[in-house]
Amino acid sequence: MDTILIVDDNQAVCSALALMLELHGFNTHICLSPDAALACVGEHEFALVIQDMNFTQDTTSGEEGKRLFFELRALQPQLPIILLTAWTQLELAVELVKQGAADYMGKPWDDDKLLNSVNNLISLHTLSKQNTQLARSEHQRMAAIKDADLCGIVFGSGAMQRCIDLALQIAKSDVSVLITGPNGAGKDKLADIIHANSPLKHKPFIKVNVGALPMDLLEAELFGAEAGAFTGANKARIGRFEAADGGTLFLDEIGNLPLSGQVKLLRVLQTGEFERLGSHQTRKVNVRVLSATNAELADDIAAGRFREDLFYRLNVIELALPPLHQRQDDILPLVGYFIGPGFSLSKSTQQALLNHAWPGNVRELENACKRAVILASSPELTIADFGLLSVPTSRGLASAVESAPQNNPAMTQARAQVTAQSHALAASKTDPDKQAIELALTEHNGVIARVAKSLGLSRQALYRRMEKFGIDK
Repeated sequence: MDTILIVDDNQAVCSALALMLELHGFNTHICLSPDAALACVGEHEFALVIQDMNFTQDTTSGEEGKRLFFELRALQPQLPIILLTAWTQLELAVELVKQGAADYMGKPWDDDKLLNSVNNLISLHTLSKQNTQLARSEHQRMAAIKDADLCGIVFGSGAMQRCIDLALQIAKSDVSVLITGPNGAGKDKLADIIHANSPLKHKPFIKVNVGALPMDLLEAELFGAEAGAFTGANKARIGRFEAADGGTLFLDEIGNLPLSGQVKLLRVLQTGEFERLGSHQTRKVNVRVLSATNAELADDIAAGRFREDLFYRLNVIELALPPLHQRQDDILPLVGYFIGPGFSLSKSTQQALLNHAWPGNVRELENACKRAVILASSPELTIADFGLLSVPTSRGLASAVESAPQNNPAMTQARAQVTAQSHALAASKTDPDKQAIELALTEHNGVIARVAKSLGLSRQALYRRMEKFGIDK
């Protein structure tokens, strides 16, 4: 509840004001002299001051009120002050309003007008304080990232700013971080920022795309292998953990790690110990692990595909990166970066880029910009240059073919296109489930390369999912 300070040498005036304000939900504090008022303002927080202009009997100059006003201003420059004045001090009151007084009222005052002024001024004062706090926080935040290495990241949205702020904050520690978000959103860039601003920034930084590693070589890639451990292993080789010893290891697509690899990874995270493939010698490393996934690991845990104890080891802190369509303010800055200073965008093109869903996120945007620069016929790029008009949306195409005859060959082909686009869009947003993979296999006659492309996966990643779901090749 807001507290209002009433300053007047007339006790009856103070009591009347206090009663009226308290009936309307305010707390009040009364001071009968300027010295008492200054002491109170120095010790307590007030939302507003109502002050008289004269405090000595038979004095009408208003100089006492003027002096009190400037002394209050010196103590709290933003504190709203309403002057209560007789008509003889009207010119002085106008002068003080120009100097920053919030309002003035004549005696006797109108209760409704005074209450209206009090409510408005307190609301404005509260808003001003909030803006000041936000400005201070922004200044502190900018000072914090002024000397940070942002690894060339381009952004303009508050959502991305919050991710970067959190990345910089946790970079100073050595805890494991799980970066979540859809494919192509920039999870690896956040990992770069964490390492570049950590105490380990001068140590090794090794990146591993777990989803791209062949199943039979995954263990050797992560933990190393002795000569003769498998066909073609002519000499001993170190794994990624040994290569990252003393530094940072980034495991991308961690959700694709098979259960056998999860057990060994859990051991390394707990003890720092592991054995190379084909060896019984225990080795020890000290590695900070960052990981990333586009999968819902909670669902994988429930289905028995991901170990819960490993999840909690990886997910000491989660850094959730939203998809590009949820951070629209990033789109145009990214486009400007990708197309370079030699090209510009019309207003209609800018709006079309903002309206596009970007299911492939930043990766799709970058590819569209490369296309636009190559195909541009003038320095001002059009939406056609980006190739977005030539690809109908699934919703638009579906509505066009919904009522078409079933025996129309063109419409049959269009329906197949709708289905394929739907699966591609679903795959870009979430990890494909068993049904999505089986449908894609049927649509592409079992051609693995085409199925993988339609689902937004590598062939190795598709094979792993087929094995996980028990789908015959």
